[in-house]
Amino acid sequence: MRILVTGTAGFIGAALAQRLLARGDEVLGIDNHNDYYDPSLKEARLAQFVDHAAYTHLRADLADAEAVDRAFAQFQPQRVVNLAAQAGVRYSLKNPRAYVRSNLDGFLNILEGCRHGKVEHLVYASSSSVYGANRKMPFAVEDAVDHPVSLYAASKKANELMAHAYSHLYGLPTTGLRFFTVYGPWGRPDMSPMLFADRISRGEPIDVFNFGNHSRDFTYIDDIVEGVVRTLDHPAQPDPSYDAENPNPGTSNAPYRVYNIGNDQPVQLMRFIELLEQNLGRTVEKNLLPMQPGDVPDTWADVSALRRDVGYAPDTSIEDGVARFVEWYREYHGS
Repeated sequence: MRILVTGTAGFIGAALAQRLLARGDEVLGIDNHNDYYDPSLKEARLAQFVDHAAYTHLRADLADAEAVDRAFAQFQPQRVVNLAAQAGVRYSLKNPRAYVRSNLDGFLNILEGCRHGKVEHLVYASSSSVYGANRKMPFAVEDAVDHPVSLYAASKKANELMAHAYSHLYGLPTTGLRFFTVYGPWGRPDMSPMLFADRISRGEPIDVFNFGNHSRDFTYIDDIVEGVVRTLDHPAQPDPSYDAENPNPGTSNAPYRVYNIGNDQPVQLMRFIELLEQNLGRTVEKNLLPMQPGDVPDTWADVSALRRDVGYAPDTSIEDGVARFVEWYREYHGS
């Protein structure tokens, strides 16, 4: 198939592009290479596949409607995976306008491209952050997500609402995936696994928020990519059992779906740090601090809907995943 993937210089986008190329798809990747974090890491990810015969790279911003329209018209994708976004909960407190430009304006341009290009299926990145102040565990797609605690989370909830409008109005099949704490080789340097690994490897103290009482549904990158591909290959369909008088937020009478994609096995943050220390061969001091604004104490994905509909079955244990991450980390940094 011809598949347009946005964010292919990013963590998940680069891994997904390689998986699609390996199975024989033709991929157009779009990324704006912004400097939210070290652009050299983005270039290194791309270097793994940018010269593949079936891959074409476009350096463009999704908020540039003309560039996006031109990409759709020239490539004529059959399916689209939108992973590009301004990421980061904490950064959204400092630079909120970046989230409107990328996550709202940019996503609208993708929706318009899919609509006019008669795309068969749009899969897009949502986030576990949409659960916000919700404290019911595990988080399920049937739960209300009306109380975001960051603008980043609000922008991702807005994406789900925008997608539903296009599914309803134009029959565009859309599937939103709420990612839960993705980690692994080539991960983002602004996320805790890389931040902790950097400081542990240098023997420096690490800041641990919520006094170490966080738990996260850490999900290994390979399991995430497997779930994205399975979802992409199953275009959303109207739910024949949808009841408009008792609506299910995860489905619709339009071709629309929302799923959690996680490991369904939350891990205490202190356990994750312990595994990093074991694999890096060093223990460090922990500065136990209060929870930061916009953060949530715990996440846990109920992935039963994704298991049922596409056969999603994450199988990477936290012990194996951390060991593989540290192996890559040492090789990448030459240590």
